[in-house]
Order: sequence, then structure tokens, then C-alpha cells
Amino acid sequence: MNFYIVRKTLGWIVLFEGLFMLIPLITSIVYWESEFLVFLACMLICAGIGFLLTRGNSKKDTIFAKEGLVIVALSWIIMSLFGALPFIISGVIPNFVDAFFETVSGFTTTGSSILSSEQIEAMPKCIAIWRSFTHWIGGMGVLVFIMAFLPLSGARNMYIMKAESPGPTVGKLVPKVRLTAKILYTIYFLMTLTEFVLLLFGKVSPFEALNIAFSTAGTGGFAIRGDSMASTSAYIQVLVAIFMILFSINFNAYYFIARGRFKEAFFSEVKVFIAIVLLAIAGITLNLCLTGTQGYSVGEAIRHSLFTVSSLISTTGYVTVNYDLWPVFSKAIIIIIMFVGACAGSTGGGIKVSRIILLFKNSKREVGKLVHPNQVKSVMMDKKPVEEDTIRSILAFMVLYIVIFFISFLVVSIDVDSLESAFSAIAATINNVGPGLGMAGPTESFAFFSPLSKLVMCFDMLAGRLELFPMLALFNPYVWKRERVKKQ
Repeated sequence: MNFYIVRKTLGWIVLFEGLFMLIPLITSIVYWESEFLVFLACMLICAGIGFLLTRGNSKKDTIFAKEGLVIVALSWIIMSLFGALPFIISGVIPNFVDAFFETVSGFTTTGSSILSSEQIEAMPKCIAIWRSFTHWIGGMGVLVFIMAFLPLSGARNMYIMKAESPGPTVGKLVPKVRLTAKILYTIYFLMTLTEFVLLLFGKVSPFEALNIAFSTAGTGGFAIRGDSMASTSAYIQVLVAIFMILFSINFNAYYFIARGRFKEAFFSEVKVFIAIVLLAIAGITLNLCLTGTQGYSVGEAIRHSLFTVSSLISTTGYVTVNYDLWPVFSKAIIIIIMFVGACAGSTGGGIKVSRIILLFKNSKREVGKLVHPNQVKSVMMDKKPVEEDTIRSILAFMVLYIVIFFISFLVVSIDVDSLESAFSAIAATINNVGPGLGMAGPTESFAFFSPLSKLVMCFDMLAGRLELFPMLALFNPYVWKRERVKKQ
């Protein structure tokens, strides 16, 4: 383990987090809020600790696979610890575990909250903007952002991008990883800006438009209204639903579109994702109309189905209605799309569509081998063979995912009497969705869970956002062995 490069990179993370706090600091000045001093103190703390961690020189500045995994896992933990300071110091969330839970939920773009609707609407604007901004920071990944501006370790920083980016595979759009990071963040910024401008046409304040844009872009779901998006206009709801879907699509597609390579933009994962969205909307709409649930008109049923499906498959977590009151069939669809999630290479969570496609293709191949044992056939994706290492990685991911899910489920079930509440709470956190069902439903909060359950769900949120392996690597003794960096 190259401890020098790990320490130095973590120092840059802390420094950048202090820089990110300029947004809420400026907000506090604009609205004349006393929390100005809170963010100033937090920025000074980040600057001091970050400066100390980045000191020193070493010739061993190369990042290999295990350094990449450790850097990513520790970065997200440290970001959450420092990010919780404004909540604690301001007194908005004085309890450390609760503040840590809220911050982890923000950075991992989960959106699960321990705050009540009254607390959300009463919080200072600068705290509210920091809460939403954590979604935007975590959506694309802070390390990807840093790689866009700092040449950490040459080509080897691909290990960081692989560990932090969601999905089974990560490829470079251009030969240089640093340039790839810049392209991704440029697309991310322009899409966020576009949504912000369009929101202003919906007659919401610039402050609320900025909060919604941050939360939607990161597919997080923290709102500044106690009822989430229920009291917003139909225009805002439809607009946000569309952007939740757009941010759930693999960003490589937008790069190809910008380059005029339209055929390449609509690859298998994008097509399947859009098909799942349309089928889920159609299924829920029909179910609501046929059962007469909540007395919706056809137009209302379509709008609420569109918004809810967009919110949950993108793992954003915004709500316009209490879908916990919907028929069982509709709630079954909701649970399924919570697990499916968004595309790889997007800001969304879940298992990921590409991973599910490859699992089905591999299963089909294995069934074929039962009939033709000597058959040698590759799994194909977009007319290209998928490496066997990728298939093995996906299978390992699914095994670990199931193990972590059910261990967490057993721990959390101690807290609640409802099987549905415990199951959906873990589904909502490990898939970075936000709200679940029952006691963890869209109109409830996670405040009633014990500190142990909250910490377990914090681990699940981090593991889910980082695709499990970086977090699990922290528990591998081999990773921490100090050894000479060898040429690979």
C-alpha cells in the first residue's frame, strides 16, 4: 500500500470540500444568515487539515488497483464526516449519527432523511443549499471532479475512475483519463444549468430552482419543501421527471450525440432502460385507472406514474403522491424498479441496467451449455464480446449484494415490527433510492431507527454508491500491507 499517495489524495479531497462550502457561505451572506460563521469555521477546518495531509514529497506517487479502492472508499467516508460539521455546529442536526446519516445520504445521492417535513422547511437557506449541493457533488463523483483539474498520477488514475464510477465497466471517452473527466463534468454542468433555466420558467424562485437542479442532477431527492414535489405545478413535475430520466442515462450517450454519432448513442443499455421506464409507467397507469385509486383522472394517473417511475428508477426519491397507498401491483413494480436502477455511467443508483442485461445473457449461455456441453460462446453486448473477467465481476457483485442486503435486513428488522418497512428501508438505502414503503415510506423519515441501524444503512448507502468493492476492500488485511510499488 502506498500510504503517501493515499494521504495526499485524501488531503486534496478535504481541501476541495472546503472549497465546495463557498456555495452555502455565499448563500448565508445573500440571505443575511448567522450560519455564515458556521461555514467559515468549517472551511478553515478543512483548509487546515487538508493542508497538513498534502504536505511532503515522495517519488512513489503511482496509484494501483488497491490504492484506488482505498482512496475512493476513504474519500467518501471523510467527505461525509466533514460534510456533517455544518449540520452539527449549526444545531440543525445536533446528533452526530443523525448528521452523519443525512450527509452520507446526500453525498451518495440516496435522499433518505432523518428530518421531518417541519424541520426541512424551517432550516436556514444556507444549510438547505448545502444539503442539496451534496447531491450534486456526489452525483458524478468528487474524485472524477478532482481528476479533471489535478493530474494525480498519470494514466494510473483510471483505477480511481473505475472504483468511483457506477456500473460494471468504465471506459475512457478519449485516450486521456483527465480529459474524459473534464468531458463528463462539462456535460453534467450543462445539463444542470439547462434544467435550472427551465425551472425558472415554472415560476419558482432562483433559490428553489437551484436546489431542485442540484438534487435532480445528482438523482438525490433532497427537497426544500416538506411535501417534496407534491405542491409544485404540473409543469415543474413533468420537467423534473424528464430530467431525472436524462440524468439516469449513461453519459457516454450524450458524448456520442454531441459528436454526431447517433447510432452509437442508442446502445443496448439505453434502449432497455427506456423500454423498462415505458413499461413501468404503462403498468402503473393502467393499474391506477382500473382500480380507481385516489380518484385520479387519466391525466393525473399518467403524470403521477411518470413522475414516480422516473424518480424511483433513477433512484432520485422525489415524490408527488404517497405511493404507499397505491395497489399492491403498482407497489410491486415500484420495488422492482428500485432494484433495477439506472444505467451504468449515470448519476443514478441501483443494480444497473447493463449488469442485469449481462446477467440474463450469461444465464442464457449457461442454459445453452446444458444442451451443448462443448459449446464455446462469448456473451455479446452491442455486437462485441464481453470479457470473462467482467462476467465474473458481475456474478461476484450479485453474491456480495445479496449477502450485504440480507445481513443489513436482519439488523434493521430488530428496530421495526413491519417486514415491509425493514425490507424497503434496506432496498432504499443500498440502491440509493431514498424513500421506501411503510414506516420508511415517502411521507415518513428514518429518524425512528436506532443508531446501529442508521450506521448499517450508512454503510449500505456508501457500498451501494461505490458498487460494493471499494468499501469491502477496507476489510481486507492484504490491502493495508506496506510494500514496494512494483511495475505492472
